[in-house]
Amino acid sequence: MTRDIFQTRSITTKLETRADADTSKKIIAGYFIVFNKQTELWPGAYEIIDPESCNNTLSNDIRALINHEHRLVLGRNKIGTLTLRIEAYGVWGEIIINENDVDAMNLYARVERGDVDQCSFGFNIGKEEADWREDGSVVWTIKEVDLHEVSVVTFPQYEETKVQAGIRERRDEVKEFKAKQIAHRKHMLRERMKKC
Repeated sequence: MTRDIFQTRSITTKLETRADADTSKKIIAGYFIVFNKQTELWPGAYEIIDPESCNNTLSNDIRALINHEHRLVLGRNKIGTLTLRIEAYGVWGEIIINENDVDAMNLYARVERGDVDQCSFGFNIGKEEADWREDGSVVWTIKEVDLHEVSVVTFPQYEETKVQAGIRERRDEVKEFKAKQIAHRKHMLRERMKKC
């Protein structure tokens, strides 16, 4: 797979809102990435995020966004309004909400009420492994990501064009693998027929 395709993946998670007891700042928190969870991209094609995948990326200049909109920035790790940490379950994030930002406050209210409960992350694949199974299915394990942003989202982003490009490329990889399997089987059959 081409590593320069920007991708997003979404998860339904339990986001929480709270006011920090010491500072009374409003916070949205939750898991933006979940490790070791097999996600179905389409029937027979799956993806897993490895627990080691984010070890070298949290020092990036990462933004927290609303619905992957670059103009709707909620926080940024470089200035301390976004905090990300790796845990056994996944990457936990906390966003300090700017109470002077109407969009941020509206989102905070939607998360608090439960109307919005999904997270997503935008990244490039640094390294991955493919497990082609006997039943024709494939599981890609993403071993390394280059994380750019995390988002609180209303809907999963698999419909996004850039993601579809990545999914199309994965589909092409599956087609190529299956074509090689068929060619190999034909070759083996011809060899057997020569021996008869």
